[in-house]
Amino acid sequence: MAKIFCVANQKGGVGKTTTAVNLAAGLAKVGQRVLMVDLDPQGNATMGSGVDKRQLKYSVYDVLLESATVAEARVQSERLKEAGCSYDILGANRDLAGAEVELVDVERRERRLKEAIAQVASEYDFILIDCPPALSLLTLNGLCAAHGVIVPMQCEYFALEGLSDLVNTIKQVHANLNKELEIIGLLRVMFDPRITLQQQVSDQLKAHFGDKVFNTVIPRNVRLAEAPSYGLPGVAFDPAARGSQAFVEFAKEMVDRLGSMRNPPATRAATPADNAVSLTSLLHKQEQ
Repeated sequence: MAKIFCVANQKGGVGKTTTAVNLAAGLAKVGQRVLMVDLDPQGNATMGSGVDKRQLKYSVYDVLLESATVAEARVQSERLKEAGCSYDILGANRDLAGAEVELVDVERRERRLKEAIAQVASEYDFILIDCPPALSLLTLNGLCAAHGVIVPMQCEYFALEGLSDLVNTIKQVHANLNKELEIIGLLRVMFDPRITLQQQVSDQLKAHFGDKVFNTVIPRNVRLAEAPSYGLPGVAFDPAARGSQAFVEFAKEMVDRLGSMRNPPATRAATPADNAVSLTSLLHKQEQ
């Protein structure tokens, strides 16, 4: 059965979509069966996976409104197949912007995605959900469907404040809608070790969150930034780039971490509430 992870952060511009598409490509490259769900009406993850969002017969919008199944709506990119890192894509386009209004009065509105994904979950090893930056009904569908959240973040002070908001959101969803939901890990992205502040924040994150911080660090990399303009993840666009290689390493770490998750330690796992407390203390420390 697939492990379902949201890539989420309520702060914009932190590399959520870049993380989602490159992790999907990296997992596919190391032999995993992957479905990438684009929950953002901008459709950037769809376009960045080599799929023209304007040509979609069905999209995640149709799946949420139950006018199509995931099996009917998912597509593949020939360019990703040629690059050897193909994954299935449940794409999005501007139609998705209207879904929140149309879902307001329907039953099970926050569980539509979870129920749709359940029909195909056995066909995949990983299902990745690229969430929009705002806390919306779309993001709520993603969080209700997921087993955990991967949080890409820059090692900067304002990123910590955005993380604080996200942790509190996850805490609420965990308490009221999805008892399985937890933070799987924090991924440090756009990292430049030459900047002293970034190194300091990185060290403090490791000290406060421990193994909740992924070992892999994604460097600031021009080739990763260029890749979307060619309609490809960096892993497919330039496999030799430092950023692309880092995402493949991250994919391997995810597979290894999944193996360790099957045999959890006897000690009590950290909860979203624990993470909120430790993050508050970290923010106070930064302010001093």
